[in-house]
Amino acid sequence: MLLAISGVAILGLVFVAALWAGKESDAAALDHQRKLVNGRLQDQVDRVSKDMRLMAAGFSSLLSGNAVAADGGYDSSTAEAFATVAKTVFGYNGTYLVTSTGDLALEADAETARRYKWIRPLLLPMIKQSDLEGPGQSETNPERIHVALMKLEGRPSISGVAKVTGSIESNGVKITPVQPLYLAAFRFLDGATLDALSREQGLAGARYARTADADANEVAFQIEATATNEPIGFIIWTPDLPGSRVVARLVPLLSIAGLLIGGLFFALMGRLRKSLKELGRSEDHARHLSYHDVLTGLPNRALFAERFQHCLGTLDASAGDAIVALIDLDRFKEVNDTYGHPAGDELLRSVVIRLSRLFGERDMLARMGGDEFALLLPPGSAAARALPELWDEVVSELAKPFNLRNGDIVVRIGGSIGAVIVNDRTLARSEYLRRADVALYEAKSHGRGRCVEYHEFLDTRNVEKDNLTRDLRLLLGSASDSITQEHKGELEVFFQSVHLASEEMPLSGAEALVRWRHPHLGLLTPDMFIPIAEEAGLIDQLGEWVLRTAALRAASWPMGITLAVNVSPSQVRRRGFGDRVLSIIKEAGLSPSRLELELTEAALFNLDHGAQETLAILRAHGIRIALDDFGTGFSSLSHLIQFNIDRIKIDRSFVNLLGSQAEGAAIISSIIGLSRTLGKTTTAEGIETQGQRDFLIAAGCTDLQGFYFSRPMAGVDFDRIIARNEDGNTRAANTG
Repeated sequence: MLLAISGVAILGLVFVAALWAGKESDAAALDHQRKLVNGRLQDQVDRVSKDMRLMAAGFSSLLSGNAVAADGGYDSSTAEAFATVAKTVFGYNGTYLVTSTGDLALEADAETARRYKWIRPLLLPMIKQSDLEGPGQSETNPERIHVALMKLEGRPSISGVAKVTGSIESNGVKITPVQPLYLAAFRFLDGATLDALSREQGLAGARYARTADADANEVAFQIEATATNEPIGFIIWTPDLPGSRVVARLVPLLSIAGLLIGGLFFALMGRLRKSLKELGRSEDHARHLSYHDVLTGLPNRALFAERFQHCLGTLDASAGDAIVALIDLDRFKEVNDTYGHPAGDELLRSVVIRLSRLFGERDMLARMGGDEFALLLPPGSAAARALPELWDEVVSELAKPFNLRNGDIVVRIGGSIGAVIVNDRTLARSEYLRRADVALYEAKSHGRGRCVEYHEFLDTRNVEKDNLTRDLRLLLGSASDSITQEHKGELEVFFQSVHLASEEMPLSGAEALVRWRHPHLGLLTPDMFIPIAEEAGLIDQLGEWVLRTAALRAASWPMGITLAVNVSPSQVRRRGFGDRVLSIIKEAGLSPSRLELELTEAALFNLDHGAQETLAILRAHGIRIALDDFGTGFSSLSHLIQFNIDRIKIDRSFVNLLGSQAEGAAIISSIIGLSRTLGKTTTAEGIETQGQRDFLIAAGCTDLQGFYFSRPMAGVDFDRIIARNEDGNTRAANTG
């Protein structure tokens, strides 16, 4: 075996060395041919420059004789004869006598004029360059000759321009022509020129092409324009490759030797393979058990870590990014606790069957332990290209019911996903998994049943969240002694107007909206700190402050204007909430009939029997209850009846559909009709256009709210609106 391997290795080295030597020889030969072609092109340019110098001198001599008339014009017959001779003798495809403006200096036939018309814009820059050449340039180029490679009439050419006129002595009299005269000439590089180049340089089958459409055994030399370096054509030929000829002679001999050594080697390896086959099966089985989960058959944490590390090691920016995601079942523990571990095991197997259908063969789904799974989508994965639709499918599959124990048990669990893009091979595997875990936590803390992709702001947001929690705790704690003041530290209550749905749209009320004027972050809206207050257990204290501050200001408003205040589920569930509300409005001097408490549908869904009794007590005192964001949460008619809801607030997402989707009008009309049937008033939120306002008035909506009327504003500014509204009502009454 050692001899066979050594022989194969030596033969392989010889073969590789021969290939390398042949390749290097071919490369050197090809490079030499390219240099010859390039040098030949430069010779052509130099030759044209010399030709232009000779032709310019000859034509200048001609002009010193009879070519210039007494009036300073040109003798066209003499000049045309010279141009024809120059074109014939020097072998140019086109020769023209032109003025400094690029116009033909001599009358020409229609075909010549038409041809020159197309090439004039390309020659004009060279003519102007010769005409405007400064003193310093004239010393280095006294004849003012310019030669360049360019594309004319769709063909590569060498073009030259030379100034041939000035002050001329004719018959002893100094005559100055009407304007300078330039000789312009060009020679195509294809055709006869290319044939001459092919013969001189030994280029087999040389041809010209506009694009680099060389065959597999040909090479293409790019001709570039002198002025712009842009390609103007390609010279293609079959190169002479001596190295390939040598390799072609060696390959048959090396192949025969390789077959002999290879036959010996494989004969020896066949016997060894047979003896090791059983051992391999045993090792494979042991490895499978060590790298796979026994229950689901999925790769386990160890195999996932190994594959992930390999993916990081081979990560290539050109191949794309990899994706790592952690998938956590949302309510798996309840299933385990309620129906036992056998049901939980069956559920896990069912989950794996569903998820496996969503991924390709290259993708890796692993069980990390318990009800947590990990997903690795390598670069180029078909599933990775379908993001974010893939995450929606995963969430959708996990949200469908699972039939366990042959259909005796039906459970719904759902799942949350935290994903991270893997595009930096310098980061450790553990860091990517930490980021995926941060994203998973974000998904689970914001309602579950969703996917969150990691961004750096999630880490910074955790720090900012901790800082905001501390600041809010200090703010509420330090201001507890002055809770009756309107400005409690940096907290403010803004108000957004609510209007009756009529043509006059009089002011009917306002919704209180808390703002936090943070010393470093500026003015913060509720969505930036209310969730923090709820998580930190500060929402009850904050909500009570908002209610008290808003009630104190609303008490000074006219009796017809109501106040709407949002309350959280934890506030309503807290013992004594109803008594605190009644005490606050009594201290503020606000009539209970002017207060409206707004709860979301999700809040009603989580209220217990005690909270329901609290709401009933508040309604008995005249306080109204409004259902906010109707239709976006756990909607059901039982909520409207069970909690004796007084008002339904139509969510802005439905209002935004007006004018863009027909479903919007149908949904809003249905909600308003349902409310009217049940004897409930309605408020439409998020109105921004007159068209939305007019439709809602026509549909029978009770009240309107949105930026179309006003944005949330400070209490002082809202008081001015009330004052203007009262003045308008007074003037209307006096006029009536």
